[in-house]
Amino acid sequence: MATIADWLGAGCLVSGALLGLAAAIGVLRFPDALSRMHAATKPQVLGVLLLLLGIMLRLRSPADLGMILLVAVFQLATAPVAAQMIGRAAYRSGRLDRDLLDADELAECRSAEGSSGPA
Repeated sequence: MATIADWLGAGCLVSGALLGLAAAIGVLRFPDALSRMHAATKPQVLGVLLLLLGIMLRLRSPADLGMILLVAVFQLATAPVAAQMIGRAAYRSGRLDRDLLDADELAECRSAEGSSGPA
């Protein structure tokens, strides 16, 4: 049984590393901020979770498993918040092509800030 867990752990580690590599390539190659944001969060989070699963399958110690679960929870909690902040910063600084947006929910907020903002 330990041999099967070791092989599954190795598979998870390789898969997670490949997803992390794909995320890094996407951050370097994608043309705009929103595409880079998706490349930096979606495959990267899944890659980290696969790496953590692979480590869990290899270590099997209760203390290690608890720490790995904490890392997974913090990763799942912080990555979406970071992506939201990156997206808003790109929107507010004008570093994205507004023609690529399917829906622009922040247009009303932007026009309200412009009309009642400080002079």
